[in-house]
Amino acid sequence: MVKPIVSLNSAPTVKGKKQNLFFKRLIQQRTLALMCIPFVIWAFIFKYLPLWGWTMAFQNFKPARSFAEQEWVGLQHFRLLFEDSTFYRVLRNTLVMSSINLVLGFITAITLALLLNELKNVIFKRFVQTVSYLPHFISWVVASSIVLTVLSPDGIINLLLMKFHLIDTPVLWMGKGEYFWGILGATEVWKNVGWNTIIYLAAITSIDPSQYEAAEIDGANRFKRMLYITLPGLKSVIIILLIMNLGSILESGFEPQYLLGNGMNMDYSENLDIFVLKYGLGMGNFSLGTAAGIFKTVVSFIFLFSANFIAKRMGESRLF
Repeated sequence: MVKPIVSLNSAPTVKGKKQNLFFKRLIQQRTLALMCIPFVIWAFIFKYLPLWGWTMAFQNFKPARSFAEQEWVGLQHFRLLFEDSTFYRVLRNTLVMSSINLVLGFITAITLALLLNELKNVIFKRFVQTVSYLPHFISWVVASSIVLTVLSPDGIINLLLMKFHLIDTPVLWMGKGEYFWGILGATEVWKNVGWNTIIYLAAITSIDPSQYEAAEIDGANRFKRMLYITLPGLKSVIIILLIMNLGSILESGFEPQYLLGNGMNMDYSENLDIFVLKYGLGMGNFSLGTAAGIFKTVVSFIFLFSANFIAKRMGESRLF
């Protein structure tokens, strides 16, 4: 029996075929490719070119000096960062606030999407959707003012608690740091829960209606249909969003913490963004602020790739 001769050039041939297929598809979809060019240019100018500024973290950066005149200090600012007790305090606050927002955001958004999907009255359903969406379009300046007014000593929360004899004297809610994380989490839910449900509602519409019909014929009630059909149908969307949110675990926000924070709750309200503004830009130490920003980026990459790798090993949906 004569064995077939295997060409040593088979691998390059396969590679060449893949390249030809890529260029063929690119030509076929040239309209979409041309439409993407402005966004690629925008991303390069505003996302990649500024990375040159990372060099400031390794210098004693002085704005009046040219690049050649800057003093290089290596990892000095990173050492200062990790030796500062304030940095660990704001890191703790950032991780706790991000975790609270992540957990509450997922639970409330999924729950609201499931409940809205079960509403049969279209008019009432649209009314609830509109009411839940509206706070998202309110600026944080206005939203923070509402929260401060509601939680003030003579605000409606204290009045109701005193009326029902749950407290004897008004509580200074924004003056006690241990209350800040809970207040921020509730505020984030109130402002963004309606907006976050949009993705889940869109995913629910892609579930085959015949599954609900078959489950109803088998005697499954609404709760069981949600538990065994709707939630499994949302599984891939939930995992993708979870991976993306874990990638921004150190992005706990800036505006709500800055607007709701004060001298009495600063030990709980300051996060990494405020740290960069206050101790970096505010004091003219641009190098320290850049070092903190690089730290955030590295940690975000680690969380993102780790979550994506775990999802891949478990056979679940992933980003890449």
